[in-house]
Amino acid sequence: MDISVRTEQIINGRVVTNRQLETLAAVAESGSKTAAAKKLRISVPVVHRYISAIEDAAGSPVTVSTPAGTKLSRDGRRILETYVTTELRCSDDHSFTVCCSPVTEDLMMSVLSALKMTDVELVISDDEHNIRMMKENLADFAVIDDPLYLFDADEFDGAEIGYMGMVFVDNGASFIKYRYGAQRVAFMFLDTMDRKYTIESETFSLPELLGSKKSYFVDEFLLLRKGIKMKSAVDPKILKHAITAIYREEDKTISRLVKALLARNIR
Repeated sequence: MDISVRTEQIINGRVVTNRQLETLAAVAESGSKTAAAKKLRISVPVVHRYISAIEDAAGSPVTVSTPAGTKLSRDGRRILETYVTTELRCSDDHSFTVCCSPVTEDLMMSVLSALKMTDVELVISDDEHNIRMMKENLADFAVIDDPLYLFDADEFDGAEIGYMGMVFVDNGASFIKYRYGAQRVAFMFLDTMDRKYTIESETFSLPELLGSKKSYFVDEFLLLRKGIKMKSAVDPKILKHAITAIYREEDKTISRLVKALLARNIR
């Protein structure tokens, strides 16, 4: 007997079906509604209809059109993260799953490609979500940006795989907070300086962060990977923090990943 479970979401009291959520995931992965339609073997108008249904439920756009293609909005990413997590919970088994944030996404993809680990499931989210994935046995390996989150993950083994500094763009007392990276470390730095500030907003989007007129913190490593040069109000080394890999127990796969990440010499 073959039994399977599929999920749906109730957003603001309205049902969003698994097929609609699957379409949102395909758009996020392919960066194009046309490519998503081809992947799912449905027509482009159907993709638009499914995305519109999600937006009607959410009450806001879930995708954003850019010159480079279609990306998910903040609400779209939140819906997708919930979908990915619940699908993994409903699965009888999952492939080897790695979690990281956009800060280390390029690094992780590069390492996985170099090791030819093409069957790995890669989940991109924030530290809090990634640790929750580990605790719920939905992930096997996670790279954590903010060392303060490790207090919530003391049941796992870990290895420091490198260090990163943070760029501080100082445009006054009004801050926009990036969803990713060692943000708690950065704002603790402000607190030690008795700096008066207010966090006016939070964003998942790096372009939105960089384009704001507000003050913010962002990992120097992420900017370098994107080819972005930016002056910091303080030496990034002042806000240097550890990047840590966590896992349940070390095996050959874990050892290969840790060794490959250490070889990248993130400093």
